[in-house]
Amino acid sequence: MMHLFMRKGPWFRAKSHGFGTGLPMVWEGWFFIALHVAMITGLAAALLGRPVAMTIAVIVAGLAPMPIYRAKTEGGWRWR
Repeated sequence: MMHLFMRKGPWFRAKSHGFGTGLPMVWEGWFFIALHVAMITGLAAALLGRPVAMTIAVIVAGLAPMPIYRAKTEGGWRWR
């Protein structure tokens, strides 16, 4: 069932200037960004009273999906 959601092509456009991922071009990209934001928000809310743990968790959650963003960007990540 999961294979129906995993499109083989790119999910994100390459940035026209700079380095990294641009805006999504298919629904999987938008869904992945929504999950990423929800994950960071949920962790921040769950660890609200513990600022050091919250900071570490948010940084790790922010960086963890970067390999997927890079793999699913049209043309890969390079300086433009």
